[in-house]
Amino acid sequence: MNRRVEVIFFDLGNTLMYDKDPWDPIFPRADAAMRKSLEEAGYPLAENAYSDFKTIFDLYYHRRTDTVEEETTVQLLRELMEVQGASPPDPVLFAAMEAMYAITQENWYVEEDAAQTLESLQEMGYRLGMISNAADDENVQELVDKGNLRSHFEFILSSAACGIRKPDAHIFQLALDHFKVSPEKTVMVGDMLDADVLGANQAGIYSIWITRRAKYPPDGELPIQPQAVISSLRELPDLLAELEKETV
Repeated sequence: MNRRVEVIFFDLGNTLMYDKDPWDPIFPRADAAMRKSLEEAGYPLAENAYSDFKTIFDLYYHRRTDTVEEETTVQLLRELMEVQGASPPDPVLFAAMEAMYAITQENWYVEEDAAQTLESLQEMGYRLGMISNAADDENVQELVDKGNLRSHFEFILSSAACGIRKPDAHIFQLALDHFKVSPEKTVMVGDMLDADVLGANQAGIYSIWITRRAKYPPDGELPIQPQAVISSLRELPDLLAELEKETV
C-alpha cells in the first residue's frame, strides 16, 4: 500500500500533556528543592547565583533566547557552581535536578484524548515518534513514563539529549534518520508555531498545528502558516485519513 504518511512526530508539552496551574508559584518551590539538595550534599548555591533572576528557570529561559543551542539546566547549574569555585560531582548535580523536577512534574497532566488517539493511530499502522524541546532529558523521560505514554512511541528525542532545539533542522533530521523515512512521509503535530510548525515546514514535514493550548498572536495574524490545524488530538485520525485519500 502506498501511504502518504508513515510516521507521526509529536511535541510533548501542551500537545500530549498540559500544565494545569500557573508556573509563577511553582518555580520558586522547585528551585528551593534543588538548593536544599545541594546544601545537604555540602555544596550550597549562593543566594545571588542568578543575578537579577529569581530562579534557575528564569535564568534558563533568558539565556536560551535567540538561540537553538540547548543549554540544559544541569549544564547551567554546573556553570553557576564553578563561578563560585565549587565543583560538585555529577551524582550531586543530578540529585539536585531530580529534586527540582519532582516538583514541576506534579503540574503536568496527560490530555484526556491522548491515549485513545495514540492507540488509534498505532492500529491504523502509523509509527510514532516524539520531538520535544526540553531543558532536561531525564525530566522528559519521567513525564513520558508517569503519563503512561512510552508504549506508544518508537522513538523519543529531546533537545536536551541532542543539544539542538526546534525549529533547527538537525533535531528533525535525527528523528527522520531513526525511522529511515523521507520528510514527505511524515507529519509533525505541535502547539508552537515558531518551533513545531516552522521546523516542520523547513524540514519538508507536513505541519499540523494543535490549537487547544496554543498561544495566538495578539493581532490574530499567523506569522507562520501550518499546513493543517486541529483543536484536539481526537481530530487527528480523520485528518490523516483524508490525507491518505489524496494518494489514491
